[in-house]
Amino acid sequence: MSHKLNIRSLIAGGLLLAAGINSQVSGQSLSNAKALLEPSATQYFQNQYLANPAMAGAEEGLHLNAAYRNQWNGIEGAPVTKFFSADYAVGNRVGAGLHIFNDIAGLINRTRIGLTYAYHLPLGNQDQQLHFGLSMVWNVQRIDYKNLNGDPNDPSVGAFNRRDDYFEAEYGMAYMNKKLNIQASLPNVRSLFTGDDKEADGGGIFFTAASYKFTVNEAVTSIEPKICYRGVRGFDNILDAGVNVSFLNDVANVMTMYHTTKSITGGIGVNIMKMVGIQAMYTTQTGGIKTYVDGTYEIGVTVHLFK
Repeated sequence: MSHKLNIRSLIAGGLLLAAGINSQVSGQSLSNAKALLEPSATQYFQNQYLANPAMAGAEEGLHLNAAYRNQWNGIEGAPVTKFFSADYAVGNRVGAGLHIFNDIAGLINRTRIGLTYAYHLPLGNQDQQLHFGLSMVWNVQRIDYKNLNGDPNDPSVGAFNRRDDYFEAEYGMAYMNKKLNIQASLPNVRSLFTGDDKEADGGGIFFTAASYKFTVNEAVTSIEPKICYRGVRGFDNILDAGVNVSFLNDVANVMTMYHTTKSITGGIGVNIMKMVGIQAMYTTQTGGIKTYVDGTYEIGVTVHLFK
């Protein structure tokens, strides 16, 4: 017998809000917050390509990144999200990238696959560059029938699954030197300019960030404060502010970010032979649902090749 999700799990997964299915328990709701309000914590320092296509191939070599995130432990149908990306400095100022996102929340399974072209323009000397990136992205969203605790012939369920898969575009820019990093990106260009919104609330509208790396000494290699400001569809804009501190010539690091959703991300990491980086992170739950669920656990792995 297949395992069935109860109505509380459907709400936690966002089905009632995203698919428009009517519910007789509209009073039961964990919060306005969605899993989509929390991007991968690796995008702040470990893998900035996830937030901005302009970062594809910004550094020499091939960079492989994978992350796994588990949210709201203890609630049936809680979101589980997987990220994978690869970016490569092709040469002659060109970078290329691939990123794959999969999120299963309640009954909704979303997959997003993007291919990226980036151009890196030197400014005066090798320490300053402008970066531009464009991704073409394929999006698929489906409801999982086998776990549906209700009428599988409900017209709204069928209508959701009959929707066409659709293409999206991502555009990003950045200015970088050895210490300063200023960037901005639009993760859903087509829907932003056409007004044709095919995603649930919680999808990104824009992302901006600025950071500055202070070199210290051998024991504390660097301190890099960072501030981000991002727009999220259907919600107030979110400010993220924090710092990454590297130790022992970048062998280890600790990072933390405060989010105006009243949550905090903290992480520790190690860098093995400057080739393999492992980061473990925890994000406390947003202010509205701390009573119901715990936070988010995430682990990210980076492999650098051909540097």
